[in-house]
Amino acid sequence: MVEGLRRELCELHAELPRNGLVAWTSGNVSARVPGDDERMVIKPSGVAYDDLTAASMVICDFDGEPVQDSLAPSSDAATHGYIYRRMPDVGGIVHTHSPCATAWAVRGEPIPCVMTAMADEFGGEIPVGPFALIGDDAIGRGVVDTLAAHRSCAVLMRAHGVFALGDGPRAAVKAAVMCEDAARVVLAARSLGPLVPLDPQSVDALYHRYQNVYGQH
Repeated sequence: MVEGLRRELCELHAELPRNGLVAWTSGNVSARVPGDDERMVIKPSGVAYDDLTAASMVICDFDGEPVQDSLAPSSDAATHGYIYRRMPDVGGIVHTHSPCATAWAVRGEPIPCVMTAMADEFGGEIPVGPFALIGDDAIGRGVVDTLAAHRSCAVLMRAHGVFALGDGPRAAVKAAVMCEDAARVVLAARSLGPLVPLDPQSVDALYHRYQNVYGQH
């Protein structure tokens, strides 16, 4: 199971540069090991995306400590672990510095829900979490506390970037892609004039349809 997860994560990491969500070696994807309350798999620190392999993915505990000989894990490992401990339904996490979404994070502004695609995916605005330094679980606390009041699957951490969550790593990558797409469109729309958020009833209806009806079941 863990080896399959490593292969999946290696493939999913390729989606980050492909979708313009990262620069150089920044960003990471992690996955909770299914059925395991204390382990996750995450990108190694500082390794170029073209050099990533399934074997280079790091198995960690939720404190961000490797559980076997390996490369050093991402500096965000403790953040991911904190989120997994506090949000048991989360099975995958993505962190990016995607440019348009990070511009909103630098401004400290939530992305307002002004289009149907945002209502579908995020159920409202994409909120902003507090500033915190990298290296321990402070960012994780900010993510968890912020999303407790929202149904969004992404949060903009102030002056930092995006954390996107999903029931698995692929869903988290999708959320990160959709977050950047929303940030880009809304930023462009705001340059043309004032924005008008969707009314709450429409947001609720759109979110319910997309989450429960859309696609193949």
